[in-house]
Amino acid sequence: MSRARQPPLVTGISPNEGISWTKVTIRGENLGTGPTDLIGLTICGHNCLLTAEWMSASKIVCRVGQAKNDKGDIIVTTKSGGKGTSTVSFKLLKPEKIGILDQSAVWVDEMNYYDMRTDRNKGIPPLSLRPANPLGIEIDKGRFPQKDLEALFPGMSADFTSENFSAAWYLIENHSTTSFDQLKTAVVNLKKQANKKNEGSLAYVKGGLSTFFEAQDALSAIHQKLEADGTEKVEGSMTQKLENVLNRASNTADTLFQEVLGRKDKADSTRNALNVLQRFKFLFNLPSNIERNIQKGDYDVVINDYEKAKSLFGKTEVQIFKKYYAEVETRIEALRELLLDKLLETPSTLHDQKRYIRYLSDLHAPGDPAWQCIGAQHQWILQLMHNCKESYVKEQKGKDIFCPMLDLDSDVRPSPIGHLGQTASLKRGSSFQSGRDDAWRYKAPQQVVFVEKLTKLVVSQLPNFWKLWISYVNGSLFSETAEKSGQMERSKKNARQRQNDFKKMIQEVMHCLVKLIRGALLPFSLREGESRQYGGWEMKSELSGQWLTHVIQTVRLSSESLTALEIPNDMLQIIQDLILDLRVRCILVTLQHTAEDIKRLAEKEDWVVDNEGLTSLPSQFEQCIVHSLQSLKTVLDCKPGEASVFQQQKTQEDVCQLSIGIMQVFIDCLEQLSTKPDGDIDTAHLSVDVSSPDLFGSIHEDSSLSSEQRLLIALSNCRYLERHTFLNIAEHFEKHGFQGVEKITQVSMESLKELDQRLFEMYIEFKADPIVGSLEPGIYAGYFDWKDCLVPAGVRNYLKEALVNIIAVHAEVFTISKDLVPRVMSRVVEAVSEELSRLMQCVSSFSKNGALQARLEICALRDTVAIYLTPESNSSFKQALEALPQLSSGTEKKLLEELLNKFKSSMHLQLTCFQASSSAMMKT
Repeated sequence: MSRARQPPLVTGISPNEGISWTKVTIRGENLGTGPTDLIGLTICGHNCLLTAEWMSASKIVCRVGQAKNDKGDIIVTTKSGGKGTSTVSFKLLKPEKIGILDQSAVWVDEMNYYDMRTDRNKGIPPLSLRPANPLGIEIDKGRFPQKDLEALFPGMSADFTSENFSAAWYLIENHSTTSFDQLKTAVVNLKKQANKKNEGSLAYVKGGLSTFFEAQDALSAIHQKLEADGTEKVEGSMTQKLENVLNRASNTADTLFQEVLGRKDKADSTRNALNVLQRFKFLFNLPSNIERNIQKGDYDVVINDYEKAKSLFGKTEVQIFKKYYAEVETRIEALRELLLDKLLETPSTLHDQKRYIRYLSDLHAPGDPAWQCIGAQHQWILQLMHNCKESYVKEQKGKDIFCPMLDLDSDVRPSPIGHLGQTASLKRGSSFQSGRDDAWRYKAPQQVVFVEKLTKLVVSQLPNFWKLWISYVNGSLFSETAEKSGQMERSKKNARQRQNDFKKMIQEVMHCLVKLIRGALLPFSLREGESRQYGGWEMKSELSGQWLTHVIQTVRLSSESLTALEIPNDMLQIIQDLILDLRVRCILVTLQHTAEDIKRLAEKEDWVVDNEGLTSLPSQFEQCIVHSLQSLKTVLDCKPGEASVFQQQKTQEDVCQLSIGIMQVFIDCLEQLSTKPDGDIDTAHLSVDVSSPDLFGSIHEDSSLSSEQRLLIALSNCRYLERHTFLNIAEHFEKHGFQGVEKITQVSMESLKELDQRLFEMYIEFKADPIVGSLEPGIYAGYFDWKDCLVPAGVRNYLKEALVNIIAVHAEVFTISKDLVPRVMSRVVEAVSEELSRLMQCVSSFSKNGALQARLEICALRDTVAIYLTPESNSSFKQALEALPQLSSGTEKKLLEELLNKFKSSMHLQLTCFQASSSAMMKT
């Protein structure tokens, strides 16, 4: 049964986001026929039917409840239409206001607290009431985003009840468009509010004055009455009265003289006191003088005064002197604490440290302030190093850091001491770019910038740390006073006892430096437990050899700077170990990247052949290797105190394998280029050197290379690589101190020869097989029979066609490389002669004319290609002739000679190529 109305459809909600209990307006279609028709309403999965108010069939008003989902649909259910759907969604935001029961570090504004569950205002205690508008002018909320204001005023608040209240934030948020005159009015309102508070306290006092006066009058009356009662009692006895009169007279006399005597005693006491003050004013004024001089920083004056006071009043028994001297000791103790705090404060200069140590020594501070300072400096240097790492790691995860642009073309070598103020430069070797321009500048990787900063930090802080120790050892930290008191001797004794402790401090700094650098550049060299403390870097890609070379140079200069401080070599050995590992890693990475560059050489092959049959590929390969080795020159060279990178057998083996891999990659590149399908190689720009002889036509720029032509070019390149390039590369390896060069050369040569033989066999198969295959059909064309044939009239066409095909091979090879002609032609002739010998041996019998015809054709072919005959081809021709009957008469011999001369004369032009290559071959 169908319903009378369509299901509800929600098409809009305003607002489309908010916190819990936000009032929203829902719009749509078929939202019910009345309040009773609405039976369900959910927003983000929460039932909001209790707060829903049906307005019309297209509008409902309700409040959003506390839903579990952050974002969800608005589903309306009615009796008439059933459960509906929604085309919009509502996003539930987390409430930012602090509730009544929530903990807060500041006073929460409860004046306008709104209970959204009951839609009523809560009663607020009177003491918590405060004006919502403290300026007393109209509030105009600005449109500045809350996030921007929080970023502009970090840690501040626009709530004027907060401890971190920011007036600027409050004005931007509530009065961004308020005029200047209105702001003046706001200032007046604030002043009035302040005056009201002051006047309220004063009015309270004024209102109670009458009460104060009445209480005073009552007390006076009571006092007078008590005096009157006492007089009446005295009058009761005459004797008592007489005694009282005498006593009063005596008292009056005593009073008169006592006043005079008292003034005299007082004057004498004052005079004596003034004398004492004048005589010992140094002690009495010393506490105030000490405070004044401390504030001025005149610690030397304070120490001198203290030594003087100590010698005069240190053992006094006079109470007043003891009291003041105790005040002096109190202030001196405070000074000791102040100086110790300044001594341990970081950062601090070496001059200030020495000064504070001398002050504390003169003040006889307990303990050993110099050693405390050394310990504090040690911890501070370690903390600086770790903070440096953490800051760069966080910055790397947040965004890329840009360091000053490093010029990779200049050759600047900073001095060991001043190198950190400059940026070291590198030379970047390129295998494929002949020129350079100003654009060859690179953004330094994060790890490189970190190492620069870290080494700069250590080299800038460690010298003062070392000099402080040296001063501590030789006693130059103390003054003459300390020398007289024997404190300097005690300090020297302490220094001798603490030499091992200081050595451990230096070693800890060196270990921290090395491990932080390893964590950034060689994370695999750290132990599992050290990775979290010293690592944490995102290793998206490994540093190139050029950047590792730069880092090695930086660490080397830092090591030289530390060595200049005369730090023992055993403490710096760990840095030498790091440099060795970095050098080895740099060599391996550079060789790996070189292999990748060489792999891409196939894309740069232009197939332009010079007059020797070579392309630019072998030259590019050699240039790539040479540039790679040149970039490693500074890494391979050993600085004073450094070991050879090839001292370890594993390093020798790894470098040897990578070098062999580089050679193999290039050999694979050659094979890939020579065996690619025609459509995969762009040869539109192929050209031939105009200076090369071209007897039978050349390969033009607009022609495409065939597979056979690519094989010939590859064979020419292989020949040049074997005779020149590989030998030159071996010399460069030996020049740079590589180990196992003989093995590298041997393995590479063997692999190259195997490739050369494969390509050669492939080319011979392409060219010789068609010629060999055409011989048998050509011989027996037209049902030719060796037993029944006419008298020979000349060489038949099949042999001429075979010679023309051989000549075409000669022309193709000669066009590419003259040096390959003898090798290729000899092999083709071998294949043809072998096939011809087989065919002759397969003939069961020859007639007289058939034998003469066969001998004519065999001799014609043999004489034509005589310069390319080999022992194998000679043997084949000999076997073919031995299979024929011998000539029986001189007439047959004469006819054979005439026919041979006729053949050579008629094909003189075609056979010229063999004569021309004869002289070339002889020269070769």
